[in-house]
Amino acid sequence: MNLAHLLLRRATLSPTSPALCLGGTVVADYARFARHAFSISGSLRSRLKLAHGTRVALLMANCTAYLEVLYGAWAAGCVVVPINAKLHASEVAHILADSAAAILIADEDLAQPLQAHLGSLTALQHVVLNGSAEHAALLRGDPATPVAVDPTETAWLFYTSGTTGRPKGVMQSHRSLLTMTLTYFADVDTATAQDAIIYAAPMSHGAGMYNFANVVAGARHVVPESGGFDADEMFMLAAKWGHVTSFAAPTMIRRLVDHAERTGASSEGFKTLIYGGGPMYVADIQRALRAMGPRFVQIYGQGECPMTITSLSRHDIADDSDPHWLSRLASVGVSQSSVRVRVVDEQGHDAPAGTPGEIVVAGDVVMSGYWNNPDATRDTLRDGWLRTGDVGVLDANGYLTLKDRSKDVIISGGSNIYPREVEEVLLQHPAVSEVAVIGRPDAEWGEEVIAVVVRREGTSIETAELDTHCLAHIARFKRPKAYVFVEGLPKNNYGKVLKRELRDLINPPEETLCPPTGLPAHT
Repeated sequence: MNLAHLLLRRATLSPTSPALCLGGTVVADYARFARHAFSISGSLRSRLKLAHGTRVALLMANCTAYLEVLYGAWAAGCVVVPINAKLHASEVAHILADSAAAILIADEDLAQPLQAHLGSLTALQHVVLNGSAEHAALLRGDPATPVAVDPTETAWLFYTSGTTGRPKGVMQSHRSLLTMTLTYFADVDTATAQDAIIYAAPMSHGAGMYNFANVVAGARHVVPESGGFDADEMFMLAAKWGHVTSFAAPTMIRRLVDHAERTGASSEGFKTLIYGGGPMYVADIQRALRAMGPRFVQIYGQGECPMTITSLSRHDIADDSDPHWLSRLASVGVSQSSVRVRVVDEQGHDAPAGTPGEIVVAGDVVMSGYWNNPDATRDTLRDGWLRTGDVGVLDANGYLTLKDRSKDVIISGGSNIYPREVEEVLLQHPAVSEVAVIGRPDAEWGEEVIAVVVRREGTSIETAELDTHCLAHIARFKRPKAYVFVEGLPKNNYGKVLKRELRDLINPPEETLCPPTGLPAHT
């Protein structure tokens, strides 16, 4: 089924229900939302002559027009290529070239830096600026209802972050995204017409994918006037709309909690805050529960299996009477109902409960493969299983705990050290606000553990104090050999810590390699 049928169905059932909102103002009901989307569909097919399967790239900050273009492109039988608005122009150009996008719909300020690259983009036929006269012309096209598609056809071509090389295009089909949506209702949260989803994280990624469940339910889609995340604005919008849901990176949750603690603002307008995309430490989620109450759900997914590997339910997060509560808070929950999840050893055999191994996933939500990259597809999809590259542990009850990305595991003296374990311990110290643990080359041990620490405001920490704290909770060989204190951790716009940048910080050229001033390496 074409995903655009979800909008057609909802507009038929609830044409006058509020649909698209900017800040506190309704700008379109479902009838208008559908009319704009299907007019775009008609324009793409009749005026621009885009063929079935043509790639339509979106380079836009969060806005209500984003959803109209998404559904318009799908209704026309096209493939949407959502592009991270924070990328460098050369990175955007690579995605446009690799996907052979025929049309780019972009914000003017984001399109301007691409001028130098347009000559090399031979497949690109049209650039339409958001809010321009040409964009308005798309909205005046004769509405065209969704074309028939094979459910296995690619709908969403998502480019990975490219942290280990050039980004790869992940092919997600109409079927896989519909399966993801139905799984949301089964394993993540309910959705009703009284709900309002706030898009504070980028709509080009996971936050945008949660639009489907809310279209199915006839909920309101709210784009903050800031276009992004601001804790004060989030609380104001929650008070305005009520029944608010939102997908947020753990960094965003911490900022909401900071705001609630600092201002005493009520959290009653928030229905559900779904977090994922990075580690949520036990100390942080306990603090969030104290400050905002039981309104949190965790999901674990990847671009290759979006939003749908595991989930940790609201009940599991809030039930502190369970004797396994703390271990479950440290987990990412149990497999969602549309997938199978295993932890395997290097030979691909199931690892015993409690033993670390690579997480592998199978199910209809798993990607079809990487766009025009058969070698990477074969390497990642093996015997029907997605090799995630993440290291985890399954317990006897099926709860999955992430250790780290396989590339982030520190091997010191032949022993595996999982950075997250060390980070969890350091975050229990009251003077530690944030921390990232990474490995540094060491001639004797292979690698040594380094902790990059952000102090909590108004506190001071001595390295000896952190050493004592670590030795009270973890084995001596796991404790950091040096601590680097910084004002803040480098993050991408989804809140993920950029450990590669931290490695560059602590691994200068050999001739200048030395501990930071005042922070001697110690054993």
